[in-house]
Amino acid sequence: EVHTEESGGGLVEPGESLTLSCVASGFTFGDWAMSWWRQAPGRRLEFLSSIDKSGKMKHYVDTVRGRFTISRDNTKNTLYLQLNSLKTEDTATYYCSKESARPTGQGTQVTVSS
Repeated sequence: EVHTEESGGGLVEPGESLTLSCVASGFTFGDWAMSWWRQAPGRRLEFLSSIDKSGKMKHYVDTVRGRFTISRDNTKNTLYLQLNSLKTEDTATYYCSKESARPTGQGTQVTVSS
């Protein structure tokens, strides 16, 4: 069974940074692409970024390209998302998932507020 545990969220001010982590289990992590998603209160789940199994190919949606960086460490079964230049509209619960599947973890809350 696929299990993901996201962490690293918190309360930050606009312009600050955070690094999110996602530890995955229940499958061979290094054999699969991974994705990050987020969901803001009252809004639908939003895909943000994906990375192939090698970590070489990365994709971002326009709203986060240039500010967020996805990466992975296959030796640690861990996916990362570096969030820079955070904006109030980045406030959401952030999730990771195997390939492009709908997330099933608890997520980690990111709140950007002055």
